[in-house]
Amino acid sequence: MGSAISANKAELLAIATAVATEKMIDKSIVIEALEEAIQKAARARYGAENDIRAKLDVKTGDLRLWRVVEVVDEVEDYFKQVDIKQAEKLEPGSSVGDFIVDPLPEVDLGRIDAQSAKQVIFQKVRDAERDRQFEEFKERAGEIITGVVKSVEFGHVVVDLGRAEGVIRRDQQIPREAARVGDRVRSLILDVRRENRGPQIFLSRAHPDFMRHLFAQEVPEIYDGIIEIKAAARDPGSRAKIGVISHDSSIDPVGACVGMKGSRVQAVVQEMQGEKIDIIPWSEDIATFVVNALQPATVSRVVIDEEEGRIEVVVPDDQLSLAIGRRGQNVRLASQLTGLAIDIMTEADSSEKRQAEFAARTEMFQEDLDVDETLSQLLVAEGFSELEEVAYVAPEEISNIEGFDEELAAELQNRALEALDRREAAAREKRTELGVEDAIAELPHLTEAMLVTLGEAGLKTLDDVADLATDELVLKRKSEPRRRNDTRKPEPDGVLAKYGLTEEQGNEIIMAARAHWFEDEDEPAAAAATEEAGEDADAESTQ
Repeated sequence: MGSAISANKAELLAIATAVATEKMIDKSIVIEALEEAIQKAARARYGAENDIRAKLDVKTGDLRLWRVVEVVDEVEDYFKQVDIKQAEKLEPGSSVGDFIVDPLPEVDLGRIDAQSAKQVIFQKVRDAERDRQFEEFKERAGEIITGVVKSVEFGHVVVDLGRAEGVIRRDQQIPREAARVGDRVRSLILDVRRENRGPQIFLSRAHPDFMRHLFAQEVPEIYDGIIEIKAAARDPGSRAKIGVISHDSSIDPVGACVGMKGSRVQAVVQEMQGEKIDIIPWSEDIATFVVNALQPATVSRVVIDEEEGRIEVVVPDDQLSLAIGRRGQNVRLASQLTGLAIDIMTEADSSEKRQAEFAARTEMFQEDLDVDETLSQLLVAEGFSELEEVAYVAPEEISNIEGFDEELAAELQNRALEALDRREAAAREKRTELGVEDAIAELPHLTEAMLVTLGEAGLKTLDDVADLATDELVLKRKSEPRRRNDTRKPEPDGVLAKYGLTEEQGNEIIMAARAHWFEDEDEPAAAAATEEAGEDADAESTQ
């Protein structure tokens, strides 16, 4: 073996050691890459069809090359098979079915396509480095990490984390915060993804969890679990709110987070570039929590609509601008904190709204029940708001109203039933005008008013209804607080959402509409198809 080859071997081993040390990966991975490069070169010389293996001695640099062949009765593939006679020469005592080693002469490393070998080695090392980075950081999502700003590209900040790089995208930075190369920066590991170009580590300084972790670092009681941050909302760089609760009655959660002379909260404020933080006592009672969340504004009363996921807050006239906040900031953060859409109105607005509702209901009862204004007002004052309530409540609930008797209660209930019939007839007429098929009217749970709504939405045949997913028919989507820069359109409600049908009822309507698809099939096939359709509707409704 020539000295040039030995020199190459020694050099390769030295390079392997250097690369492994620099990239902080196992030396065996680099040696494996070298062996792969040598195998590639050997295949180029002896034929790519051969199953060639290479082994590099880590200490001496000696190289062994061989090909693996199978012992067979009759050779079909001369590259990978030998007969029993040849096998005896290579390895005495071999039998059919064995895999044996056929040693090959060493390839002159000087003749290896250097570029090809280099590519194999670099790729292997890069893959190993990426795997190490991904494994190291994938479990650390949600942690705070400190790094050094490496560069700022198109507004995105690239941060050197020591053994990897992370990026703070523009939408995850604190507005107006200037990052300079060389600055030390703390951020939250938001997400770690394995992508083609290597693991991507996404960092954030704008996420509410960044503030949570900063408080955990500054407030030992949060770190120890005595105080818990139950909710957090941020308008990065401007204002934030956190809802805190203490699991130890002797510790005030707000006071502990503020610290002596505000020392603890100030440390967090400074890290967040002067972002003002409202620390609010969290409460299980949603009304109390909303009142606290709207601080510093004073709240007169709260009306909760759990079905709609909305909350109506009434404030004194002089508190309106404070409750809404600059550009709606205060109410927006309170909404994010509670997870409910908050409507704010003044006492005057609330009173006007109540009066308008009272007048509208009074007029409706006057007209539909053919009674005078005083009697209508008494019904509304007692909490009746719909004809159905008058028609179907227990008679004593009406007769017990002051000035009413059993005879009047019975008469009112009869008139309410007649009015409902008239409504149903009018709705049936309108539905027919719209061209809604009678077959749809036979589906379960649907009233004439619902059929009119379907017709107005362009759903006029059984197939139109059958093609819907359950959520497209009945789902009422909760109003969710939206971020300032969220340009996505909110998902629409189901066509019949306002009627309060359940998901189960929606499924039954759609299944009944689909039934005609299977009428001509064999009964077992029809049953299976209907069952499958039911599963589809369930799957669609959960999406």
